[in-house]
Amino acid sequence: MTDEPIRELPGHPKVTGEGRLPGDPTREEILERIIRVDQAGELGAVRIYAGQLAVLGKGKSAGELRHMAEQEARHKEAFDKLLIERDVRPTALSPLWHVLGFALGAGTALLGEKAAMACTEAVEEVIDEHYAAQAAKLGDDETPLRETIETFRAEEIEHRDMAREAGAREAPAYPLLTGAIKAGSRLAIWLSERI
Repeated sequence: MTDEPIRELPGHPKVTGEGRLPGDPTREEILERIIRVDQAGELGAVRIYAGQLAVLGKGKSAGELRHMAEQEARHKEAFDKLLIERDVRPTALSPLWHVLGFALGAGTALLGEKAAMACTEAVEEVIDEHYAAQAAKLGDDETPLRETIETFRAEEIEHRDMAREAGAREAPAYPLLTGAIKAGSRLAIWLSERI
């Protein structure tokens, strides 16, 4: 299905946060940021697909959108559980991501199925990079969390590939649309880690 191989991750440290410098986040801060931002990202993804399905729920891409939405809901559920288990506060921006995610999904879907797929492709490319960087930071002391992230990363890559196969690159103003979505996704990640 994919036209690009999954990039191999570098070796993992033995302990998360190993080799940190003064001023770098502590092991606990790294873990809190990872869980907080990933839960926020999966909330945003659930809402993007809800917006797309609200507009395209009877279109030819509805089956693919439902499949991706179900996987994102499962990802969110896993990170919701980790928030509680690890006593990590969610981002204070969750209400904003709830609204903006739906608006992004519905807005791109209103531009057509190919624009909705361009949205999916752009978001998933950023998430692939994001999850790869997180997995590389996690030490052997966090193998279960790393494996969860790597499993979800593979599913996000599947979503990207499905979007490409559905014609994402044929969307109107594709470079502009995907560039803006990628920039917004990277900003949302940065903010959600910290706020």
